[in-house]
Amino acid sequence: METVIGIKFNDFTLIATDMTAAHSIMVMKDDEDKTYNITDNVVMGVTGEAGDVPRFAEYITQNVKLYRMRNGYDLSIPAIATFTRKTVAEHLRSQSPYQVNFMLGGYNPTEKKSHLYFIDYLGAQVDVPYGAHGYGGMMAITVMDRYYKPDANYQEAYDLLKKCILEVQKRCIINMPKFKVKISYAGGIQELPIISKDNIEQNIIVNVKD
Repeated sequence: METVIGIKFNDFTLIATDMTAAHSIMVMKDDEDKTYNITDNVVMGVTGEAGDVPRFAEYITQNVKLYRMRNGYDLSIPAIATFTRKTVAEHLRSQSPYQVNFMLGGYNPTEKKSHLYFIDYLGAQVDVPYGAHGYGGMMAITVMDRYYKPDANYQEAYDLLKKCILEVQKRCIINMPKFKVKISYAGGIQELPIISKDNIEQNIIVNVKD
């Protein structure tokens, strides 16, 4: 009953997650943050079991920080993706597997290159231009297939994300009224305006700090 969407462009990467925390047929809260900043340039959107998601995200975040403390520099974005995939795969073969699916992305200002990885609870990892997890992902993928442009600017990318979320809210029987959006670009990670049912058809201007 969750959705996470990731889109990679030439100069930045967008990650969006729904903000609904549900248990069985009940909505517990509608302001849940399912995005996690792994480094200053890497962000991860996670869906899965309520207990596994924060535990897994915290484990990855703290291990990446530990690597930086020991070595004096950050892991590269592909290395972080490989480490997270390896962690999922190893726990899958234990008595405590992580039931998590996530999109991991970021922008490397040194290489001037953006990255996006689709990783699921079975440890499958794919480098993709765009992707999604959850029921809403089935609707979002078709929209991105039609409108995706790798050279889009910030405003065009945000509007594409709005198209995806509008389709999810229109077609999916599950209520997902709000989505948190984060961008990773040369200036770091910035949170963009929340996309909700109340503002999705309004013209929202995106201001990204230099």
